[in-house]
Amino acid sequence: MKRIFISVMSIMLAAAGMAQETTSTFKPSGSPIVTVFTDFRVQSTDGKTNTAFEISRAYLGYAYNFSPYFSAKAVMDVTDKNNGYQGSAYTAYIKNAYGEYSRNGLTIDFGLIGTNTFNLQESLWGKRYLLKSFQDLNGYASSADLGLGIKYQIAQELSIDAQVVNGEGYKSLQSDSAVKVSAGLTYQPIKKLYLRVYGDYQKKQEAQTTFNAMIAYKDDKFTVGGEYNLQTGHNKVKDHNLNGLSFWGTYNPCKTFAVFGRYDNLTSKKLNGASNGWNATDGNLYTAGLEILPAKGIAISPNVQISDPSKSGSKTSTSYLVSFKYSL
Repeated sequence: MKRIFISVMSIMLAAAGMAQETTSTFKPSGSPIVTVFTDFRVQSTDGKTNTAFEISRAYLGYAYNFSPYFSAKAVMDVTDKNNGYQGSAYTAYIKNAYGEYSRNGLTIDFGLIGTNTFNLQESLWGKRYLLKSFQDLNGYASSADLGLGIKYQIAQELSIDAQVVNGEGYKSLQSDSAVKVSAGLTYQPIKKLYLRVYGDYQKKQEAQTTFNAMIAYKDDKFTVGGEYNLQTGHNKVKDHNLNGLSFWGTYNPCKTFAVFGRYDNLTSKKLNGASNGWNATDGNLYTAGLEILPAKGIAISPNVQISDPSKSGSKTSTSYLVSFKYSL
């Protein structure tokens, strides 16, 4: 990481020299970041019902633009670890704390940055407040980590991105000496159509590799997408392999209302002749609901989520929710 730090500082100093061209009309400015996820949940499993009001997550932070090319962001993530069922157990983490240089199609981030693993899928799914995107939900990677990220817009329809990060995520920034190297390519052959491939590699005693392929279409009325995910050596454990599929769709008949659905399937490798995969959360997840957008920064979603585990003896769980998002 020391060499990476020296390299990125050199890039930043060179960029600072070029930034002398900044026009005198620019005025430095910043804005607060406040986003809150909350919901009312009724969960039923094997005839037993739990009911709870939850504030599942809050993001609190600030973003500042020093110049047309240099900016910084710091965000705190306050999370309810017990999902509202066992009393208040909120834990605060620093999720983002990084500087960014962006000019002529080149973007460089350094610090506690957002990872490139599933950020595009999350933005296209667009409903993080009620359900994480597939890789995030199933622990393929963290949404933020400490390291260096570079993205370059080669052409209007093609961009590449690469990162070197610690690999443990923002909740455990460095627990071993391994780093994770990743790269992705995003291609838009036509406007509103997204094709992306991504891969990463990390090794200590055992290697962990990830591969993702995604295709999605998004316009003012429709969003439809699908992705395939493969991870070998999950958490750097030999033969702990995961395969996953996720498909989602949204229809917006108007700007303030939408109907959506999603299907996820997760499977893990069967070890030593076992009848089930090694991962206890294998199975199917079905999600459907409505989304109401009564004002800018507010989203309300009555939705249902059905978890159908594939492990023998596991019970299907159904959750009825009214999910809310408030953001500045």
